[in-house]
Amino acid sequence: MSTVHPDLRRPDGSPLRILAVDDEQMLTDLLAMALRMEGWEVRTASSGLEVLQVAREFEPDALVLDIMMPDLDGMSVLRRLRESGSLVPVLFLTAKDAVGDRVAGLTAGGDDYVTKPFSLEEVIARLRAIIRRTGHATADDGQSILRVADLTLNEDSHEVVRDGTEIELTATEFELLRYLMRNERRVLSKAQILDRVWSYDFGGKSSVVELYISYLRKKIDAGRTPLLHTVRGVGYMIKAPQ
Repeated sequence: MSTVHPDLRRPDGSPLRILAVDDEQMLTDLLAMALRMEGWEVRTASSGLEVLQVAREFEPDALVLDIMMPDLDGMSVLRRLRESGSLVPVLFLTAKDAVGDRVAGLTAGGDDYVTKPFSLEEVIARLRAIIRRTGHATADDGQSILRVADLTLNEDSHEVVRDGTEIELTATEFELLRYLMRNERRVLSKAQILDRVWSYDFGGKSSVVELYISYLRKKIDAGRTPLLHTVRGVGYMIKAPQ
């Protein structure tokens, strides 16, 4: 697989600084771990007032900000940041999935919105996109593209193309394909896929993985040389034809 995954950094060449905020300690720890694996410097906070204090000291390049918190909610935190002149990009996290809540979050000055439960890879991809879009970092290349044979997946624009033909995928199909492509030639178990694609606390059954693999096969492999493979009793993998 050829992966074009630019190393996003601050303009002075130092690692990006991300402030991750959630009142669930387990989730904050998971986010921090995933962000550090990207090579970024991470601080965490668990309340609205703590965010304001840490943001002043840390001067983050982006915030991953939970909306529902015990003191100041995420919307109020963002308003205070904007009133103080901060233009830091904000990715909202929330358990709410109503359209009205999404609109309210973006109207308040947020840059993007992820609904719980979510995959950690989705958070990373959204962060990369908003940091690039808002000009808070430099990169060696303007895109993050995964390739397996004649199949390409653009992590920023969410475009998927095989042999010159654009393929329309749902958000979940896209996340599943991205996880497979990031692990080309590696067999992924149903449990691993459930954990990474359907979020850290998804209580689903493995049958949902089989279902979505079948959806992907119809869209990616139908009438073409198969890239998606089942390893019986183990899991699934994507690989280029020999």
